[in-house]
Amino acid sequence: MKANAAPVLALFEKKHRLEVPLFQRQYVWNRGHQWEPLWEDISRKFTEYLEGRKDAPVHFLGAMVFDQKQTPVTHVEKRHVIDGQQRLTTIQIFLAAFRDFCRTSECFDLADECESFTLNKGMMAEPGIDKYKVWPTQLDRPQFIDVIISGSRSALETKHPITRRKYSRKPDPRPKMVEAYLFFYDSISDFFLGTPSDPPLANEQPIAVRLEECFQALKSSLQVVVIDLEQDDDAQVIFETLNARGEPLLPADLLRNYIFLRAARRGEPHEPLYDQYWKRFDEPFWREEVRQGRLSRPRSDLFMQHFLASQQGIEIPIKHLFVEYKFWIEKHKPFASVHDEVATLARQGEEFRRLITPVKGDAVFDVATFLERFDVGTALPALLLFLDYGLSPEEWMAISKILESYVLRRSVCGFTTKNYNRIFLTLVRTLRADGVSSENLRSYLARQEGESVEWPSDEVFRNAWNGRHAYHTLNNAKIVHIFRRLNDTYMGALSEQVTIESPLSVEHILPQNWLDHWPLPDGSSGLAGAELWETDEADPRAQATRRRNEMLQTLGNLTVLSQPLNSKVSNASWEAKKPQLLAASLLPINQQLYSVDKWDETAIDRRSNELFERALRLWPSPTARF
Repeated sequence: MKANAAPVLALFEKKHRLEVPLFQRQYVWNRGHQWEPLWEDISRKFTEYLEGRKDAPVHFLGAMVFDQKQTPVTHVEKRHVIDGQQRLTTIQIFLAAFRDFCRTSECFDLADECESFTLNKGMMAEPGIDKYKVWPTQLDRPQFIDVIISGSRSALETKHPITRRKYSRKPDPRPKMVEAYLFFYDSISDFFLGTPSDPPLANEQPIAVRLEECFQALKSSLQVVVIDLEQDDDAQVIFETLNARGEPLLPADLLRNYIFLRAARRGEPHEPLYDQYWKRFDEPFWREEVRQGRLSRPRSDLFMQHFLASQQGIEIPIKHLFVEYKFWIEKHKPFASVHDEVATLARQGEEFRRLITPVKGDAVFDVATFLERFDVGTALPALLLFLDYGLSPEEWMAISKILESYVLRRSVCGFTTKNYNRIFLTLVRTLRADGVSSENLRSYLARQEGESVEWPSDEVFRNAWNGRHAYHTLNNAKIVHIFRRLNDTYMGALSEQVTIESPLSVEHILPQNWLDHWPLPDGSSGLAGAELWETDEADPRAQATRRRNEMLQTLGNLTVLSQPLNSKVSNASWEAKKPQLLAASLLPINQQLYSVDKWDETAIDRRSNELFERALRLWPSPTARF
């Protein structure tokens, strides 16, 4: 057999038909496991081209195995697909979606160019079959043909409308290839046109220019390994070998081999280097898997990912880690020797350990703990950069306050976290250019404009604090953090060293089940369920009930307790609940409730405003001095 690397679109340049044998399984790829990761790979290359980074390493999508020619020379050449048929079919579906989006964007020449990679042209013995570059298994052919030749999203949806069986809550699923097309079309549309919370890249350029750039990325930066079997090769043996399941090497294992092979070739003492600097990365701590976002990865992988991002200020997907590290070392030559390289990795590894297992008393403890509670791991490359500059404890206090204010205000306001990766990677590049300091951090974040990236002003923060449903924008851990920090502001000089070690639970002061024991301000009973929805909106009781239901979910009506109340006490009247609530918690923030004789909308408003004034001191505005 012969194996060669080739651009993925080169598979479809020839006038041939890549046929999936009938004994192969049907199309089974889905959104979560395959379509989204493939789109992440493609969109990353699109982004690199739009940002001018065309020299980034190519990305390999996997291997494709084809048998020898099976067709007389007078017909369209036919090859059997031995392995890679799911990926091959999905790429064809993606090309169809990209082609149709180009047509919608009036880029007709580019759409025709895309079509040349999905359909054969010219003379054919069997045009109904031979015109397709890829020919799937028999049961998949009708949906594949619809995807390839419908010509537009709307035409495909007309052929495959949403249907729902009687009494079914969910619509019937469309064929998988149709769903794949719709996923890729929508992803392409969002990438080039943007969404309300995520504007498109390089938006100052016409869409035709951006589409052409990204098509060049498809042609050049995405490759596959093409394995062509020869006459005597056993296709089944090769298929089984390629799909064998062994224990995969971690990126850290590949990097170790790469680094110390270079050390040996350069004559550097690789064994002492290993013992002094790298040995620690082979300890169980670094191989233990931890969760980041929706994936779990070994700590060594996460460290190398964030280290590379802190050095370059670009996104480094873990699955590309080895290739990206090797490319960085060989192109930029950042170290004079392998000794300098592993010494830097060891030092930064210890700094990363400080961030992911913070210890009280460390200058990074507050910011590291906060970012973990708010699940903002995308800020770690910037923190590694700060740590590399040996900043003072005072600078770290300012950095912590700035980052907490930026992230927490956005969280309370319900703003998206989708762009955090881009924000913090651009921050890394900005700090490397302008200088690493807390003031440059504040200045950079304060310059961000638009809801997807801005640092909310006091007015926006106040409106969200007083009016938003807390659990629509915050989870339990975030609410507990907010009230821990607010509680600290009530501690006097004699109690400043007191810390809360026990877990805290969130309590609604005005309970969610308030109808039985909490009359409305005018003394009448509130309206429940269907009665509320059937009552005219202008009815005073309906208005008062809705207002109460809204206010009971705001921060002004929440507190934290070291001992949760049982449901009977929690839903009791204020007269019965108050002493039990105070007995369950000696936190200073709750002792303020001693003087409150009546808990109603007015009391919630008053407490919300009081807490907000303290919040302004904890989480200052973008224009404040830190």
